[in-house]
Amino acid sequence: MKVVLFCGGLGTRIREYSESIPKPMIPLGSQPIMRHVMQYYSDYGHDEFILCLGYKANIIKDFFLNAKPQAFSDCVVSGGGHVELLGEAQKDWRVTLIDTGIWRNIGERLWAVRDHVKNERMFIANYSDGLTDVNLDDMIEKFEASGKIACFLAVRPPLTYHLADIDDDGRVKEFRSSNRSDIWINGGYFLMRGEIFDYMREREELVLEPFERLIKDDMLMAYKHEGFWRSMDTLRDWQSLEEMVERGDMPWTHHSANGQPQGLRMAKLP
Repeated sequence: MKVVLFCGGLGTRIREYSESIPKPMIPLGSQPIMRHVMQYYSDYGHDEFILCLGYKANIIKDFFLNAKPQAFSDCVVSGGGHVELLGEAQKDWRVTLIDTGIWRNIGERLWAVRDHVKNERMFIANYSDGLTDVNLDDMIEKFEASGKIACFLAVRPPLTYHLADIDDDGRVKEFRSSNRSDIWINGGYFLMRGEIFDYMREREELVLEPFERLIKDDMLMAYKHEGFWRSMDTLRDWQSLEEMVERGDMPWTHHSANGQPQGLRMAKLP
């Protein structure tokens, strides 16, 4: 199944980390967060990626054009620069790099690459800046059985404050944490059929007008996930995820297609 990754935004809320690289290239451990997301999909057997580039597109292109297998594998370097890779053989990815412009929203970026996926029975899309341990196989199975045109991952907002239930007269009925609320948000992991483009128009944001049309026709579903999910919107989010990686606590790597953790593998252009 093809995977569309939206990699072109300015990432203004985390620009304090660095203005020299685009948000998807901000590293977690030794790898950009975008590559963690790609590895998650690869572990489920989805190895064909379409990257919607924009802000500092040349940096992402350079990452794939100049990447070497030893950058992502344990290896032995001997005299003369000979490199022997250790462990399992590297798995090839097919990565299509499309510059969709800087000032486009998510809907416009998807529209710009529609010729690459419109004839697919189903395809995946992702914001490329969030990580999760959701069982993708189960999400796909439920979506396929639903007959809907689009599905999004619904997650609890990672709020650190408490929610108050207040009557109109000011009487406080209850305080509760966000995980005990009825609030669900869009986690940025999407499944779609090619018919999604029948519900889209140029210059529209994906989750606004097109999703409103889908809702009207009862063609949108949500897959609720109570497990791990974290987006990297701010410097604080990055610090939290980086600390997890340093501890070796990476739940997004523990759900490969065969149930076994997989290491990061080299991506090669076709």
